Amino acid sequence: MTDSTATKATLQVNNPNSITTAICWCLAWGDKKQPQFPLSMLQQMRQALNEGKEVPEQVRRALPLPLASLVEQVRQLQNIDKNYFPSTLDELKSKYRELWNQTTCIGLVYGGATKIKQYVFEASKLPDIRGASALLDRINLVDLPAFFSCEQDPYYSQCQLAKDYCKQIREEWLDKAENFPQLSQALIPELVIYSTGGNILAFCPAAYVNYLANAIEKRYTEETLTANSCAVGEKFKLLEIQFGLLPDEINNETFWLDKYLNHLENPLVKAYFEQPDTSSEKAFKERKTFNELAGKLAAKFNQRRNGNQLWERERSLRCYPPMFETHPYLKRDEGDRRSAVMQAKTSPDDLNQGLPGDPWFSEATARKRLIGQIAKRDNGSKKWYAELACVWEPGEKAIESWVDKFEKFLLETKTPHRYYGKIRSENIHPSRVKEAISVREIADASTPNGFIAYIYADGNNMGGYIQTEIKNPSDYQSFSRDIFDATEKSVYAALTKHLQPHKLNSKLQAERKSTKEVWIHPFEILTIGGDDVMLIVPADKALAIAQTIGEEFEKQLLNKREDYKSDKTYNPQLVQRYHGEKTISGDKQSKLSMSTGVLITAEDTPIYYAEKLTSQLLKSAKKYAKDLKKQDYYGGTVDFLVMKAVTMISSNIAEFRSQGLNKSGQGQQKLKLYAAPYTLHELGGLLETAQALKDVEFPKSQLYQIRSLLERSKQTAILNYRYFRVRLQHGQNELQDKFERAWCEALSNSGNLAPWMTNRRTIYKNLMLLLFFETFSHEQLKLQYTVLSLLKKSDYETIWRELVDLYPFIKKSQNTSNPSQTQQQTSST
Repeated sequence: MTDSTATKATLQVNNPNSITTAICWCLAWGDKKQPQFPLSMLQQMRQALNEGKEVPEQVRRALPLPLASLVEQVRQLQNIDKNYFPSTLDELKSKYRELWNQTTCIGLVYGGATKIKQYVFEASKLPDIRGASALLDRINLVDLPAFFSCEQDPYYSQCQLAKDYCKQIREEWLDKAENFPQLSQALIPELVIYSTGGNILAFCPAAYVNYLANAIEKRYTEETLTANSCAVGEKFKLLEIQFGLLPDEINNETFWLDKYLNHLENPLVKAYFEQPDTSSEKAFKERKTFNELAGKLAAKFNQRRNGNQLWERERSLRCYPPMFETHPYLKRDEGDRRSAVMQAKTSPDDLNQGLPGDPWFSEATARKRLIGQIAKRDNGSKKWYAELACVWEPGEKAIESWVDKFEKFLLETKTPHRYYGKIRSENIHPSRVKEAISVREIADASTPNGFIAYIYADGNNMGGYIQTEIKNPSDYQSFSRDIFDATEKSVYAALTKHLQPHKLNSKLQAERKSTKEVWIHPFEILTIGGDDVMLIVPADKALAIAQTIGEEFEKQLLNKREDYKSDKTYNPQLVQRYHGEKTISGDKQSKLSMSTGVLITAEDTPIYYAEKLTSQLLKSAKKYAKDLKKQDYYGGTVDFLVMKAVTMISSNIAEFRSQGLNKSGQGQQKLKLYAAPYTLHELGGLLETAQALKDVEFPKSQLYQIRSLLERSKQTAILNYRYFRVRLQHGQNELQDKFERAWCEALSNSGNLAPWMTNRRTIYKNLMLLLFFETFSHEQLKLQYTVLSLLKKSDYETIWRELVDLYPFIKKSQNTSNPSQTQQQTSST
């Protein structure tokens, strides 16, 4: 859309009328590529609708009667009671005859990047990974919204920071004759339902569905050269926005509620409509909403992504990913995948020339490295890229650093003192704090040095919530924005709470060629997209950060809307294995939560390998969350692993645990030498227990010796643990409170099984008696487990191995006195 036609309407953030405006715009545009009414009239209509007012009389008089009628039809659609559902299609047709007879269709397009990890983690070095992630974010958050002139909408803050760049995209790329001329004038900001998490869902005039889908795919390919993307579109009738897919004609064969109820046992009908714990009629009604349209696009998206032929004559088949020729005798880039086109070689005569290590680049990897420099606020020379003589522009103004966003969060929440408190006490201004440029610098902030942690978090129950709670485009838009906002703020809140600027050691300072002290932000945000989070943080703070992210995410959502609160209540005595001093209730739950995988490892672990293992941990945590949902627990879960050597795992984590950390003999009880994954409450308890061991200075030799005895047998481990515990000169009470009573109480008597815990999950899974136990108190529960032990031998698990792994990463509390001194004072008294 050009400046001459740009609206002067004042758009509000989260404009409640945007969907109404979008639908009116599509209907008023018509089925042709040229609008059926003058653009000036469409803009007048748009302005009035955005302001939430009736179309002014003078404007109404100027508008043709059909255009005013379209506005009234859309208002009628939006005013349909959300609880109304027609029992027959004849009822729907007769009650909303004008809407049924509306022949103009509305376009809906869904698209985005695919195989994102393959593109981002193709390179082995952090600057290239950072650049790849930032480039995809720029396309998703700026380039695609720029098609719709979203710099006019205050919600798209990143577009507003790069207004000239957004205008340039339309004028110098989108509207070019060889691309998609006239597409931009048909698109307005209100058409975008969401554009986060690497995907975009948007309305558009029906004639431009394939144009817009092709534009999305082409933009990704031209900007990244090697990233995969996919976009699909479809045309829908007006009433389908409210009631899902509808037939063109009604006859005896038309499938609706009555026919559905008569074919409940049909496997295809079951698979399409059935939902657990939902009546048949309710399942049908929940399926026949706007979700069904989004589901149809998702199915087409998967078909096209997989290279299958779709019945669309106007679009070419997309079967092959981008490919570049290589040659055995040509130099390849650092990833050894494509032929190199340049070397960023340093020169002793010009310190601003080249890059450290004289790397070789293909054009695709050169773009990643350049974007990585920009995203990291690297003020170093980019002269090396100029030597490539490439016409591609990185869109520098459209790339916002994650640290910039973090600093804005500190100002908005008025919490800079919490994060910058340490350096302010040393009279260091926050502007001196730089971004970490390597994982070695982040590892320097850990205790002990040399270790980092990869955190990968993802939302739980998102699909289920959308299916049951999201009914229309407005709900989709609000939900998407709520999730993105909650995810981003939860990450920033966790970093603020647990980290602070770190001063680099002299060696790393020398590598930066700095004569002054260098302070850094000790974290790397690889991506925050939708409900996905990928971070690199110091190893000693990783689990605390993961716990806070999960807790803050749920807290943020509960503070936004009452709709996110779950009406389910779980029994903490049944679900939680940790029962410390802090009690929790099972009634204040969010319907949505986060599962997290955390890998603590050495700084020299290859990033692509670490990402692979972290993904496995995330998968394990999500599986645990799914299992606990059967017990009405909707909270977050965390799985973690401390890997001190790359050779520790030769296959995958599940196999490593199954074969190496599970012990059982013929006729013996199964012993699980680990307790992960954990709920967020259990993870907090684990950290408290580890802190207690550190504060009482539990002897390391005994820690490791008890761990080595776990494999022998349950009785041997218990006997040796008690032997070591009673011989402790100090800390016995703390160990009993924080470990034995909190974790290891027996379920059938008043004793404890330290260092073991009864594996409740196995009992629930095998005996399926959970619903029977929900009404019992803790004392009655112990009695019931006596019965269970007669039915089946219990399995046992322990947190001791994980305590030993975490022990080096726990700092002794500053307010804790020396236990040996306390013991001496007590003895003398």
